[in-house]
Amino acid sequence: MDDAVAEWARLEAARRNTSVSRLLGELLAEKMRHDDAYERALQDWQHRERSWSSNGQPYPGRGVL
Repeated sequence: MDDAVAEWARLEAARRNTSVSRLLGELLAEKMRHDDAYERALQDWQHRERSWSSNGQPYPGRGVL
């Protein structure tokens, strides 16, 4: 671990009145929850039925707002 990172971890743990080990455990658990939530959202989006249609009209070009 980089010295600057270790120093930040020690200071942050002291600020939170906890140990470096517990701080890192909490940070990793939060990262895991975030990654899991992202993966679930991505899977949901990928498996969602698409209902886009143009009712026969061409889609607008890039210059049309």
